[in-house]
Formats: sequence, structure tokens, C-alpha cells
Amino acid sequence: MDSLKSTLSNHILEAASLSRDAALSNAWSYPILGITYLISHPSLYKSVAPVLFKAVATSVGITAALFFFTYLPQVAFCALFSGPFAFLTAALMVFGEAYAIVSVVSKAFFLNAAQDRIFDAVLLQQGNQALVERGREVRSNSSGFKVLGKSITKPLNRMSKDGILRYIISLPLNSIPGVGTALFLLFNGVKAGPGFHARYFQLKNYDKTTRQSFVEARRGAYTAFGAVAVGLNLVPIVGLLFNITSTIGAALWANKLEKTQASESSSGRKVDHVGQSAKDVPVRDEVEVQMSSGSIN
Repeated sequence: MDSLKSTLSNHILEAASLSRDAALSNAWSYPILGITYLISHPSLYKSVAPVLFKAVATSVGITAALFFFTYLPQVAFCALFSGPFAFLTAALMVFGEAYAIVSVVSKAFFLNAAQDRIFDAVLLQQGNQALVERGREVRSNSSGFKVLGKSITKPLNRMSKDGILRYIISLPLNSIPGVGTALFLLFNGVKAGPGFHARYFQLKNYDKTTRQSFVEARRGAYTAFGAVAVGLNLVPIVGLLFNITSTIGAALWANKLEKTQASESSSGRKVDHVGQSAKDVPVRDEVEVQMSSGSIN
């Protein structure tokens, strides 16, 4: 019994510490910053329009089918835990299930390449050409714009079996109003957060051990980013749009990490965690990047 109490106590303390680090980091703001960045950069949202049309069409079809066939049975299940809130919690569960299915379908057929390309475009806009060129051809056109070429790295596989299983197992948490949904977002944020930096780790040529060390040192920050990103993904129909904006936010975060590391190298000052920097790196375009509307189909 004492051993069980000790184990539970350690898990609670670890969860509390992780939640504190997540809240104090600035990483939770990057998925939101990605939304404003996309709005302020017409070339980006014009280039992703074809992908978004496919994503919305896929989302509408799958969400409608799930509501038609599974909503009422899930209301009955949720009534056992949430009483009069069952209709709301059941809807949250259906939206969560719809996102899981839509995510698998879209990543399998059209989303992965779009995420990599828009991630590279934002890094390039922020002046990280040398980093981008490790994974993609970059050229200049006659107007002086930088143009993204084809990828020269192996395509990333973002369909993590562990992540999908983790997501499905934790979906019933949404049947508990408020607290359950918060736990669901944090639980999945731990895994989802680092996934948004898969392209960054690839461009940095990090091996598995280096990636794990890098993520562990920023575990709270990645959890915060992932929790907000997962929450945005649950928005009906347009959840995959937020997947794109979270990818943009991840690129802006990667840009800050690059700028911070460069500053540390020149000044000797070390910043270990997101949110501890004495001066935030401003988000401003350093390079004009041209992307055609069909460039990331």
C-alpha cells in the first residue's frame, strides 16, 4: 500500500511539475501565432488553398458520417459520467474521433508534403536559408524572390502508431466535463508537440538520441505546444486548417531556437528553456519567398 501511495504521489508531482513548466513556457502561444502569421502572408494561404479544400471536403464527409451513425450511442455512454452534459461531451468525442480518422486519411494522401513545404517556407522567410537547404533546393528568380524547389530528404512519416493509439485510448476522458478534456489535451500534447518539429529535427540531422535529449530538456514547452495544437485540431470541419497553422507556429518556434542558439554562440549566454530568454526574437520577414498556388498539392 505504501509503495502504491508513493508511486501515485510521484506521478501527481511529475504531472504538476510538467503542467507548471507548460504554463510558464511561451510555447503554447506558437500555434496561435501561426494563425496570425498565415493571415498576414497571402502567399502562404493561397498556396495551401488546394490542400485545405481537400481537407475540408474530407472532414465534412467523415464528421457527418460519424454523427449519423455513432452520436446517439455515445450520448448514452457519456450520460453515465456527465449526466445532463452528455450531449455536449458526446459531441466532443465524435469530433475527436473524426479528427483521428481525417488526420490518418489526409496524412496518407496529401497533407504530409504540404506541412514540410510550408514549414520550410516559413523558415526561409525568417532568414534560415542555410538550414532549409539541408533538406530542399532553394533558388532565386529574376525578381529576387527565393523559390522553394523539391525536397532532397526522405519523406517524413507522421503517422505514429503510438500517437494514434494514445489518442484513441484517451478519447473517453472527454466524457468527463472540463477536467477530462484538459487531461485529454495534456496527455496527447506530450506526444503531439515534438511531432510538429519532426521536420526541424530532420533539417538539423539529429539522431534519435539527440532528438530525445532535446525534447526532454523542453518537455513542458512541447507539451504546451502540443496541447494547444490538439485543441485547435478538434474544431469541427476546419481542424486540419489549424494543423497547417500549428505547423507554421512550429516553424516560427524553430526560427527562435535558431536565433537563440546563434545569440548564445556569440555572447556565451545560455538559455535552457522556452520563455527564459531576456529578449524575444521578433518575427519579421528577412527573405521574400514565392510560392505558387499549386506548389504544395
